[in-house]
Amino acid sequence: MRYLQPVVYTVLAAAAFVASGCGSPSSVSKRTVNGFLAQRQYAQAEDYLDKGKETEYGKRNMVLYYLDKGLVQHHAGKFKESDASLDLAEQRMDALYTTSVSKAGAMLVINDATMDYAGEPFERALTNVFRALNYVFLKKPDEALVESRKVERFLTELGDKVGSKAAYKDDAFARYLDALLYADAGKKDDARISYQAAQTAYADYATAYGTPVPHFEFPTDKKKRGEVVFIHYNGIAPRKITKTFQIAWNQALPLMQKSGDAEADDARVKNALTAGFMGSAVTVAFPAYTQDPYTITSSEILVDNLPVASTVLMEDVSSIAAKTLEARMGAIKTRAIVRATVKYILAETASKAAAKGCDQMPGGYFAVQACKMASRGIAHGVAAASEYADTRGWAALPAQIRMARVKLEPGSHDVSIHYKNSAGVMISSETFSGVLIAAHQRTYLSARTAQ
Repeated sequence: MRYLQPVVYTVLAAAAFVASGCGSPSSVSKRTVNGFLAQRQYAQAEDYLDKGKETEYGKRNMVLYYLDKGLVQHHAGKFKESDASLDLAEQRMDALYTTSVSKAGAMLVINDATMDYAGEPFERALTNVFRALNYVFLKKPDEALVESRKVERFLTELGDKVGSKAAYKDDAFARYLDALLYADAGKKDDARISYQAAQTAYADYATAYGTPVPHFEFPTDKKKRGEVVFIHYNGIAPRKITKTFQIAWNQALPLMQKSGDAEADDARVKNALTAGFMGSAVTVAFPAYTQDPYTITSSEILVDNLPVASTVLMEDVSSIAAKTLEARMGAIKTRAIVRATVKYILAETASKAAAKGCDQMPGGYFAVQACKMASRGIAHGVAAASEYADTRGWAALPAQIRMARVKLEPGSHDVSIHYKNSAGVMISSETFSGVLIAAHQRTYLSARTAQ
């Protein structure tokens, strides 16, 4: 058995590689949650999330657990509970937030899934957006304004650190909602400033994400009318998946040596570098987005059975997510190459150590060679298989946030929503009966579609 000990150590090292890539919610769990959302089975979705808190999420992904749960609770109308969940997510994100924003070109997003998930910048901003909306529906305007100010501070800090050329440096929908909430509170100057910021951000959105600048034009209102604001959370956010490619060792090596990665200072790594393993390839994993299909693409508002408006796109979450990832893909791939190279070096070192044990095995030349091939194959095979990209993200987010604003006479109205596909055919509908409209006040409604 002593001859096989080095091989056993190699297997154990390989197992450690596998463990390093685990610990994030699976695509199966994300699809399951989205399936519940599509059927509006919010209680079942929340129960599913709670059951998977330890097994699917784990300690490193508590930010994601509370984000997903908070959004499910929001759609279920459990606004107080939703705010409590999102508050826990926000606290954890703030604790993980570091001054490395400018270096990474974004909020701290650890590519290695073994680290705590800190959230994408747009996820951090939308956390306060949904918290503000929770308070809107709870009829607590002062608390909603607190969230508006928090998201403004975050976006200002983000813009200062990432610079004007960053893919995501401001959130137009957050700014627009801030303007509405300030106006609701009678804070005209604050509303004007937020509206101007929203217009600037939407101009950037048009260029970066192809989102048209929204315009809500109304004739001069000489009557004492109120307004209904309908927010449509539509579709399902894209999922991150793992993609792999191979890079020649002589290309990976210089990147690793120049990276400054702490792992490269390990004595075993230095010894391996000295020895050199030219002519080999390193398997590298990186994240990419895939968009699961959804049918509903637009919505129309009817008031007392009369068509009055269509929703407009306010936030293309799918495009923001994709562009944000694309902008930092170079840094992600470099880090992935460094990480995979370190794994390769350790696997090669372990297999060489195992080979010495194989030389002493009984059974002749073929047995020795078989032992060496097995030990090296195990080490490198599992090292390659353990290359997982960080595929974590806020799974319960919609693909789009849409909005309609409609001026109405004071009183009770039935507000119906027709959900349509890309051909303009109605897929489903729902009605908010007896919506009370007060003069010079806004009434907010929201709905989620994910089919």
